[in-house]
Amino acid sequence: MTRLVAVLVRQHMAQAAPPGVDPREFLEAMAEDTYEMVAGLELVTPVLITSVPGLEEIVWPGTEIVAIAEDEPLQAVLGRLKADQAAVICGDAPDLPPLLVGKLFRELGRAEITVCPAENGGAVALACALPAPAWAAPDLDDENVVGALRAQAPGPRRVATTPGWHRLRTPQDVERLDPGLEGWDNTRALISAR
Repeated sequence: MTRLVAVLVRQHMAQAAPPGVDPREFLEAMAEDTYEMVAGLELVTPVLITSVPGLEEIVWPGTEIVAIAEDEPLQAVLGRLKADQAAVICGDAPDLPPLLVGKLFRELGRAEITVCPAENGGAVALACALPAPAWAAPDLDDENVVGALRAQAPGPRRVATTPGWHRLRTPQDVERLDPGLEGWDNTRALISAR
């Protein structure tokens, strides 16, 4: 069984940069931290999916980079991935615990799509078998992505959820980062330098 974990980085994620921090640098730091967590996982292949040019320096050599349009729907993005199963993680979750990625894949044993909901709406991550279910048109920024997917699904049990987490979508969200958690070193360094 081949499993991909793709980090999704879109330009609009830079809007979470706190005052005094360059938005591009902040976007790169968050994306690199999220990617580093994914690259450290066992039994998965990391991939970078991005609408932001010039991010190849944040990934390990040999990592596949899938260039997308800023507004390209996730359904179309999933169609371009080659594996048995894939998880897509938003690049604005630099402190996401690796355990939650494992839970996404574990839930696929009983559902077609698994969602890690985000605090304040939307989703941090989503996993499914590939090709993705034809009925699903997921949008990780949809405030009620789980409800929307369950409405699209032929049956409610086709969509499972894992414990939720947070994304950095506004400058205030930086306060949610837990200094006691390991990881997110690039984001941490950038914030403490300001």
